[in-house]
Formats: sequence, structure tokens, C-alpha cells
Amino acid sequence: MAEIVNLRAKRKAAERDARRRKGDENAAKFGRTKAERNLREARAEKARDHLDAHRRESGREPGPEPE
Repeated sequence: MAEIVNLRAKRKAAERDARRRKGDENAAKFGRTKAERNLREARAEKARDHLDAHRRESGREPGPEPE
């Protein structure tokens, strides 16, 4: 005897699988993990701090030159 299949459930499952596959492709192509984002942000902050620590003081605030 044949197994009874709910076509609506099969269609929805296939659509979910297709969306998941597309999302995984996009994540691999464009996305970064949260740990990678945090690491990049921490390295950028460390580089800024390192640069600021070696800045020479000229007695005035850095900014645009007066006209």
C-alpha cells in the first residue's frame, strides 16, 4: 500500500529548504560571524589607540584649519 503524502506540507518543506540554502550561500558569500566582527572591531580600536598614543601634542586641538 502507498504512503499518504500531504502535498502542501511537502511544498512548504521544499520552500523552507530552498530559503535556507539561499541564506547559507549569502552568509558564506557576504557574512561574517559575530566573533569575526568583534575581532575586527577590537583590532581597529587597538590600532586607533596605538596611533593616538604616538600623536605629538602641538598645543591645539586637531581639526580643520581656520580660514
